[in-house]
Amino acid sequence: MSLWFDAIDRSRIGASDLLARRPALSEDLSVDVCITGAGFTGLWTAYYLARSHPELSIVVLEAETVGFGASGRNGGWASALFPLSATALASRYGDEDAVRMRRAMIDTVDEIRRVVESEPIECDLVKGGTLSFIRGRPGLEAAKAELDEARRFGVDTVRLIGTDAFRSRFADIAAAGATFTPDCARIQPAALVLGLARAVERLGVRIFEHTRVTQFTAEGVCATGTASVTASGERPVRAHAVINATEAYGSTLPAGRRAVLPLYSLMIATEPLPETFWAGTGIEHGNTFTDFRHLLVYGQRTADNRFAFGGRGARYHWASAIRADYDTATGVAQHLHRALVDLFPTARGTRISHAWGGPIGVPRDWHASVGFDRSTGRGWAGGYVGDGVSTTNLAGRTLAQLIVGEHSDLTTLPWVGHRSPRWEPEPLRFLGANAGLLGMRAADSEEAITGRPSLIARALGPLIGH
Repeated sequence: MSLWFDAIDRSRIGASDLLARRPALSEDLSVDVCITGAGFTGLWTAYYLARSHPELSIVVLEAETVGFGASGRNGGWASALFPLSATALASRYGDEDAVRMRRAMIDTVDEIRRVVESEPIECDLVKGGTLSFIRGRPGLEAAKAELDEARRFGVDTVRLIGTDAFRSRFADIAAAGATFTPDCARIQPAALVLGLARAVERLGVRIFEHTRVTQFTAEGVCATGTASVTASGERPVRAHAVINATEAYGSTLPAGRRAVLPLYSLMIATEPLPETFWAGTGIEHGNTFTDFRHLLVYGQRTADNRFAFGGRGARYHWASAIRADYDTATGVAQHLHRALVDLFPTARGTRISHAWGGPIGVPRDWHASVGFDRSTGRGWAGGYVGDGVSTTNLAGRTLAQLIVGEHSDLTTLPWVGHRSPRWEPEPLRFLGANAGLLGMRAADSEEAITGRPSLIARALGPLIGH
């Protein structure tokens, strides 16, 4: 179990209500909107649709339970990050659209906070920004590039914390400086997704758990009301609009097997640490943190004073396989523990209380997208590459408008209607994905040895949106 669901199960007021199970679908349905997937994408879409058009009948079908996927397992960053950098967006769409996309992402962080406060949803949300630690010359060069990009587009707020100021506040962190952006909020993701589900149900939306979608058809969705797909017991759901919000798990459907690649991201959490420890690190409640390495790591100080720390490093599995035993790769968890202690030497000897993980959805061009085809009534959103907590909210607001035919600034953002190319068939997909992972590891090793920005990373950059 992830720290997030375990924390709710152990101590949160109202846990029995949040964790109450919902029935599986047991009847044929005809509705206005059918959404597959009860994660952030599906629930945000249902939320904004139900608020703006309460006359619509809306159902959400979930193969497991609410928040089972990345929505309930992630690092708890409601950030303004988008998989493609502003520079990459500008090269595809021009500076004006790149600026519009960046503004939309920044505004989304505050939109999530508005909903959390208005519903209300208790999810430990504190907008404390992100610290990106600078550790050596390659990190300094990357920080300068981040600052230069922010100045070029004039949207993102990025501040450099120099060595003297850094050491006076962050004395126990093994870094020489940092950049800081205020556009990120720490959250407890499972509490947010479960609270959002309750808010959606209060608006009249029905959620069916253990209802696995087996196929999409021109007429709507065909789903089974049991936890496993069988030929018998299928329940047809017909809808005017059918939204695919399955993200990484879409790769388990025949039509989505090469549309998105499920790449595993894993996390660890420590035991609660005393205030004296946190005073030495300088990490405050609400701060999230990372550094400029290529094999990404990310972390936060939780509301109960733990480290929640995650990163990439788990290999891609043949034929886009997703299995429960991939969620806790021991070697990756040990790597994360070493990386945490490397950043925070005073954390050596702290006990790891939880280790968990799950797949994130990676499109072939690293480009998240959202869209709705009015001719077929089919909509989609996903490909967030791990930057989904806020991006799903933007997707939900956008889909809600696209479904009812509204035209706005959101529906004309550059990611609307984008179609990523399909991934290569096996074995090319397996070889390419894992070669990229090895390349990122090699890039970090190269920089550690040479003290210069990696040539390997420069070669791989265009493949991951940079």
